[in-house]
Amino acid sequence: MSTFAKRERLLLADLLETVGPDAETLCEGWRTRDMAAHVIVRERRPDAAGGTLIKPLAPRLEKVMADYTAKPYEELIQLIRTGPPRFSPFQLKQVDEAANIIEFYVHTEDVRRAQPDWTPRELDSVFQDALWSRLERAARLMGRSVPTGLVLRRPDGQTVVAHRGTPVVTVTGEPSELLMFAYGRQDVARVDLDGDADAITRLHESRQLGI
Repeated sequence: MSTFAKRERLLLADLLETVGPDAETLCEGWRTRDMAAHVIVRERRPDAAGGTLIKPLAPRLEKVMADYTAKPYEELIQLIRTGPPRFSPFQLKQVDEAANIIEFYVHTEDVRRAQPDWTPRELDSVFQDALWSRLERAARLMGRSVPTGLVLRRPDGQTVVAHRGTPVVTVTGEPSELLMFAYGRQDVARVDLDGDADAITRLHESRQLGI
């Protein structure tokens, strides 16, 4: 049975192939070729991927990214489709699901929502629950630096506190949309914000959401 991570991987690969190597994304400074290279480096080059968070590794990451972006775009798409190397931890279903559901979902939306004619995907409740489960675990990490209190709430009333503080802003939406908001894609997230008007403005404009 296909896992959510595998499904989202193939959706991302198909989308990248369809829009081509030079399409816009929501990631500042990245075209789709850069997005493809990032996904590949993350799971194939752990010696460089840590440069995202570890400054001494940043030059190595930059070089490895440049090497991959120079490859034929069709080769990058195929590497995404085929997945990580044989002995990679990402080959394990549990690791793949834990690490890649959000990664592939968010980056797919980074491409989709950067296009002028995008429309929301219709996601089934089982997948929404899977996204919510991961959002619950990651919410405090993603909201740790925001300038207000932050509560994320599903339409059914389930909530998670992403940041303790005052004034509090409550963001309501489906888990898929809350994820986009919590990952710093506030401008394209289909959510409702409730709270002090100034706090809402500061949160909406904050560049401190995400990992």
